[in-house]
Amino acid sequence: MDTNPPIDKKTLSVRALTRCAPVAFWLVVWQVASMLDSSSILLCGPLDALFALYRLSSTQTFWSSIWFSTLRIVAGVLLGYIIAGALAAASWHTSTVRILLQPALLAIKSTPVACVVVILLIWTGAANVSVITVLLLVVPAIYFALCAGFDNMDAGQRDLFEIFGARGRRRFFALIWPAILPYLEAASSTVLGMSWKAGIAAELIGVPAGSLGERIYQAKLLLETPDLFAWTFCVICLSWLFEHGAMALLRGTWPRAAKLALRAPRDLRASGHGSSDASLRAQGLLIGYANVPLSKPLDFALGMSSRLCLQAPSGTGKTTLLRTMARLQKPLDGALENAAQGRSMMFQDTRLVEDLDAIDNILLFARPGFTRKDARDLACELLPKDALSRPVRELSGGQRRRVELARAFAAPGELVLLDEPFAGLDAQVHSCALAFVKRHGAGRIVVFATHDADDAQALGAQILEL
Repeated sequence: MDTNPPIDKKTLSVRALTRCAPVAFWLVVWQVASMLDSSSILLCGPLDALFALYRLSSTQTFWSSIWFSTLRIVAGVLLGYIIAGALAAASWHTSTVRILLQPALLAIKSTPVACVVVILLIWTGAANVSVITVLLLVVPAIYFALCAGFDNMDAGQRDLFEIFGARGRRRFFALIWPAILPYLEAASSTVLGMSWKAGIAAELIGVPAGSLGERIYQAKLLLETPDLFAWTFCVICLSWLFEHGAMALLRGTWPRAAKLALRAPRDLRASGHGSSDASLRAQGLLIGYANVPLSKPLDFALGMSSRLCLQAPSGTGKTTLLRTMARLQKPLDGALENAAQGRSMMFQDTRLVEDLDAIDNILLFARPGFTRKDARDLACELLPKDALSRPVRELSGGQRRRVELARAFAAPGELVLLDEPFAGLDAQVHSCALAFVKRHGAGRIVVFATHDADDAQALGAQILEL
């Protein structure tokens, strides 16, 4: 329900007046200033410019010039984004590429547009100079923005997608795109407007036949000041429309991109669970960081439908052991043999795609053949129905944890790792969550960390004390 109070007509009128008054003021200043120049050569009035625009717009030359320049500037922008994206992706995967590209792109970024245009005129001629000029403006700005987005991608979310084995379009649309989008928007808000300035400047220097730059240059030569202002107004309008239209499209890609991720093929590492030879064995396993062990060497053997409860005070290695089982880090010593097909994990901290609802978060990593109805039925075992269709950022902490618990068991894989899955749940919900794990853990190896010894007993789990 919309709780915002309605806006009355008087308020709307005041807002409209506040926006229009400054524009009207400067139009009056412009008109008065033009009247001081009786020849109208140095400065024409707004009415003269408007009449010139009306006269020009009735000619075929006007529209062909707009099409000529718009096509080339937009093409330069699109090519620049594509090239910058490819280079940024290559730099993200290979540091050598970034090292090699850095000086070249910094040099392009620092070179004045006029110098670039002059060099391009020598190399390519005037016809397409605006395309290449705009491209060279766009590539460095978007490249460095995308690199910043890749570098600052949330490590926890990357681990999440790694654990569940999401690849291809699912990984791009649900993980990479929301990470780089804020950086892309920030760079685009500047680049899109500057692209028109650079493109028209290139045409003014190169004067390609049929371009807006040529029309502006001719108006200057013939001292047709009203035409000069009319053509300039067209460039301003085209730049504004292009920038705001492109930015609206860019902002509208999220969370729509996540919906595309849901429709992508489920190219997950495991396609099922329940094989009779699923096992997880440790022999002399030593876990820790930077060669500093967190516990004594560990030995255990788990088979299908086994449940292992990790118990220890905080900071003594439960999460580290789970991360080692998940292959997110290597053991310091010993052997860990994992014959289970695939894995899923519920992390100690909440890791969800915040703008998706509970059902979509579950479906994002669900096993092939798992339908939306299946996801709803699974979620209803843990969550109230009114929590299913809301973005998970609007749910309580306990509800968010239950979404993650349902997601862990909807995913394919025979090894399920749960880090403090019952933390923050009241007694009734805690009991419901225990029953859920017991019910859906059949045919899987379930390893969970908890501070409550009763949880191990309720699930019939063997206890491993660190």
